[in-house]
Amino acid sequence: MAKQQTILLVDRETDFLEWAQHQLESPSARVLIETSADAAYKTFCLEQPEIVLAETNLHPFSGLELLIRIRKHSPNAIVILTSAFGTTQSVIEAMKVGAFDFVRKEQLPFNLKVVVDSALQAAAELRSASAFKPQLTVEQHREDIVGRSDAMQQVFKMIGRVAGSEAPVMITGESGTGKELVARAIHNYSTRSGRSFLAINCAAIPDNLLESELFGHEKGSFTGAHSQRIGRFEQCDNGTLFLDEIGEMPLPVQSKILRVLQEGEFSRVGGNQTLRTDVRIVCATNKILEEEVAGRTFREDLFYRLNVVRIHLPPLRQRTEDIVLLAEYFLQKLANQKHRPPAKLSEEAIRVLEAYPWPGNVRELENTIQRASVLATADVLLPKDIPLGQSLNEPSTVTAFGEGSLPGREEAIEGLFQMAANEPGIQLLPWLEREFTLRAMKKTDNNQDLAAKLLGITRAALRKSLQPKGDSKS
Repeated sequence: MAKQQTILLVDRETDFLEWAQHQLESPSARVLIETSADAAYKTFCLEQPEIVLAETNLHPFSGLELLIRIRKHSPNAIVILTSAFGTTQSVIEAMKVGAFDFVRKEQLPFNLKVVVDSALQAAAELRSASAFKPQLTVEQHREDIVGRSDAMQQVFKMIGRVAGSEAPVMITGESGTGKELVARAIHNYSTRSGRSFLAINCAAIPDNLLESELFGHEKGSFTGAHSQRIGRFEQCDNGTLFLDEIGEMPLPVQSKILRVLQEGEFSRVGGNQTLRTDVRIVCATNKILEEEVAGRTFREDLFYRLNVVRIHLPPLRQRTEDIVLLAEYFLQKLANQKHRPPAKLSEEAIRVLEAYPWPGNVRELENTIQRASVLATADVLLPKDIPLGQSLNEPSTVTAFGEGSLPGREEAIEGLFQMAANEPGIQLLPWLEREFTLRAMKKTDNNQDLAAKLLGITRAALRKSLQPKGDSKS
């Protein structure tokens, strides 16, 4: 006769415990229940159950702390956390310290048996496996990744699982889905979080300059190399380097990247000295790299080196339940910048947002919410305020308000400036563009990086705004 397996359920709600116990108890499974975290820990140490299913909201300490204590006592323990309010951070932190799974509580009526059976099977397979050493210090990081959909919950779990390793990670997904945010989260939850995170867009830098950008160059190594340059791999030693749009990287640079991954060595352009670096690579692409390998535009050996762990970000149209959550997040973000209450979405506006396919994904949604909040005439956004599918090829001229004509004039104009910076089709009057650029430079003591960040534009766009503009002549 097979050994009876023990399941420990921990929750403050006795109704839930009784229901779950009834669902799971059988001749082959014994179910223990506890309503507090300290009692659950004592029961775990005494009974050594095969799996633990615990709510995160417990007393006198949290379910996450219970997980940490259980994993410290028994590194092979299988612990599943549940919550009615699972946030991005809680899911990532749970997976980081070794949770087997994180399940939203409202899903349990439909898949409790499936989740528990999978965990019991894993417990049987891991009984003789080597221990996983959890990281016991949970660092607090605020991420801008938002989502409660099943697809995004899987992404959060993957971030938690890979953050503690040194394996290269490849993030795939359409443009605008938030691949850099995932890369930053991996870094923030890793042991390298105290060191540099640098991002470079391989598609935005000309091929002849990309090698110098990554590896640096020696003085005189090529025309225009007036001094030695330290590349990103040197700057990022012991940190994380995010290579966005890696599918655009030219083949000669791919060869040097492969050498860094294999040997941890590289040389500056025009240099003879071999330098060493310890950098974790996280890359992203919206291309299908398998096709690029087949077409010989991407090295097969580099592809396999980079594709150790893959995280796929689904397009926004495939996770419609996240649209309103994201929209409200962006409204709150804008409100925080202006130190005022956030605007609200009307029911009709919500229906409009959820019905739109969002070809530009989360980036398009953020820009749409930003435009809507600038153009709205009330603190509730209506469908008329939401310019969906506006073509970037259709220019629209935004004129400034007259001096003292409206309350909040400066905030409104600043919002229009940011909107125009994000949308090439929108043109601001030259004096207005230059006025706000000069104000931003003054606020930041002429620091172009900080001024560009304050205005929500690129440094290149800021420099262009600073250039003197002569009077136009007809």
